[in-house]
Amino acid sequence: MTMFWILCVALLVIAVLFVVLPLWRSTVKSNHVLPDAANLEIFRDQVAEMDADLQNGLLTPELYAQGKRELQARLLEEVKATDSATGTLVNHPHKAAAIVLAVLLPLTAVGLYWKIGNQNALLPQTEHVAAAGVGTVHTEAALKELEGKVAQNPQDADSLGTLARTYVEQERYVDAAKAYSKLSQLIPNDAQLWADFADTLAMANGQNLAGHPTILLNKALEIDPNNIKALALAGSAAMGRGDFPAAIQYWEHLLKLMPGNSADSKMIADGIQQARTAMAQAKGGNAMPGQSMAGQPAGAAQNAGQERITGTVTLSDAMKAQASPNDTLFVLARASEGPPMPLAVIRKQVKDLPLQFTLDDSMAMSPQMKLSSFDKVVLIARIAKSGDPMPHTGDLQGMSAILKPGSSGVKLSIDSMVK
Repeated sequence: MTMFWILCVALLVIAVLFVVLPLWRSTVKSNHVLPDAANLEIFRDQVAEMDADLQNGLLTPELYAQGKRELQARLLEEVKATDSATGTLVNHPHKAAAIVLAVLLPLTAVGLYWKIGNQNALLPQTEHVAAAGVGTVHTEAALKELEGKVAQNPQDADSLGTLARTYVEQERYVDAAKAYSKLSQLIPNDAQLWADFADTLAMANGQNLAGHPTILLNKALEIDPNNIKALALAGSAAMGRGDFPAAIQYWEHLLKLMPGNSADSKMIADGIQQARTAMAQAKGGNAMPGQSMAGQPAGAAQNAGQERITGTVTLSDAMKAQASPNDTLFVLARASEGPPMPLAVIRKQVKDLPLQFTLDDSMAMSPQMKLSSFDKVVLIARIAKSGDPMPHTGDLQGMSAILKPGSSGVKLSIDSMVK
């Protein structure tokens, strides 16, 4: 930032010199030479007439001498008067303009930049992100500064949004939910904001989407029925409360918006099938082989207490150049054949890699959707550039083979890019 201002000052000096120097050096030619020359010419004509009159005997030598003296005296008086008049004029009238411009040009340039320019454009990235309202801040000093900025101006939606996302990244979900609550009042028509608010509030409530988070998701879908995150979470919330038709409706809509050949679209399709099976069972239909009436795999009760999965996540050498230390990292477990809702999830950062992780039932987002409820799961490690747990093009991820709850020593490598 200091270098930026040094360059600005240098450019201002060059601009001022370019304009001011020509004015300062310029001179105004005096036009009093013209009247002096005219008076001298008149004097000569009159002397010539007097010479002719003297030769012709029309003037006596005495009158000739007297007349010549009078002409000379008059010429001297007129020359003095002209010199006196020109002496009162400014010798360099352009110097005043040069001084005025030397003052006004820098003041005008700085004033215009301060009014319409972006003073944060050359700040360090973390500070610039905070000021622009995009992403998060990553140092305690920057966070304190951002909190102070929001305290001074609670109407600053950009800073408030950055603060909310920073709290989420630091797993301060209660503080993040409060920030999102204030932000939703400032920007009431942003579907993504309501979806993020619902997600954060669910995390603050023990990863439970029931109740108020569901209300927030409904609000998001009222604004934008095609919001990816809101549809995914709304379907998961419906599954959690046993409303299988609603879950099917949300996820079928979501499936239409997803690429047909992606891993996530396959998971959503599996979730729809799981919801249909659970709905048939709830109506007294026949359960699919290996499924209980609650939509859980047979033997889930036996898995309780033994669901913990441990392992290590690493970032492949080929992907290291694509990731930044402060990018968000998600490690989650999903049913290999079931709803796309995570059964357990951890949120960290790339700088925490290699990461030794543990996933268990305490990390479930819904009491009905836990690791112990399924006997086949898949682990996913995703570096989310947007900080959103939903996959986006450009995210980096790695996926395990099908595992059983209770597995340990799992090696998970982030080695591909989401397309």
